[in-house]
Amino acid sequence: MKKIFIDGGAGTTGLRIKERLSSRDDLTVITLPEDKRKETEYRKQCINEADIAVLCLPDDAARQAVSLIDNPDTVIIDTSTAHRTDAAFTYGFPEIKGFREKIRNSKRIANPGCHASGFISLIFPLIAAGVLKNNIELSCFSLTGYSGGGKKMIAEYESAERSSEFNAPRLYGLSQNHKHLPEMMTVCGLAYAPAFCPIVADYYSGMEVTVPLFKSQTDVGIKDIKKIYSDYYKDGLVYFKENEQSLLSACELSGFDDMQITVEGNEERILLVSRFDNLGKGASGAAIQNINICLGIDEDKGLRRSYD
Repeated sequence: MKKIFIDGGAGTTGLRIKERLSSRDDLTVITLPEDKRKETEYRKQCINEADIAVLCLPDDAARQAVSLIDNPDTVIIDTSTAHRTDAAFTYGFPEIKGFREKIRNSKRIANPGCHASGFISLIFPLIAAGVLKNNIELSCFSLTGYSGGGKKMIAEYESAERSSEFNAPRLYGLSQNHKHLPEMMTVCGLAYAPAFCPIVADYYSGMEVTVPLFKSQTDVGIKDIKKIYSDYYKDGLVYFKENEQSLLSACELSGFDDMQITVEGNEERILLVSRFDNLGKGASGAAIQNINICLGIDEDKGLRRSYD
């Protein structure tokens, strides 16, 4: 039976991964006593004992955890930002053509960021199809539930004494130096970072990432773009779906682990939209999908699809 160790299992992502894996009968989750979970000696032992070690740590701690590995067979899945643009790590988005096989054969996998997952799912297929140039200047609007901010933000939003400012959506990443921008650029091969507008709102989970395009930015129309997505996303947990609603809710896929791509607008102004759960395909669900691929089993085992 394969062994999984979650280093940093007390955070939001780590807790959800541990909870999801606890009911699995095909693997064992290695756990440390509470008083040992931050001690390097015991963490090192568990990392090297595991078939797969999932790092749910701050960036510096994730780098330190990687340095503790002696076992050449241990697979690392890092959910932090530390290794997402590191050439020694495979980017863990299996729906990108060619990435699934790389993940299956890799010992070092970087789990994607939540905002980045939505952006990359929209832009990568269009760059690959040649309908967008890599020197295009884009903007991206991304709406997320407050659980994406981790334990501290969850406590702030759910506090009975919270400030009235939490009642309305809040724009952050104001300096245009958001930590997900490097992977958005690197994975898509973009020459310029998008103007990125992340917003956190007063609901628990769910994400809606929107990238607008003008007619002048591409030679194809809205129907062509829909077909590109429909043809591109045939396997995995990302799918294209025609929208029949007049409104698109950011929490539509809350509680699910897949991602829905839609295209709105008209021939002059096109809206590319990706919707998913920031805790699902944007975090723990993506990590479990990558665990399953590394184990050579159905990649959606233990995951929940919105259209099942």
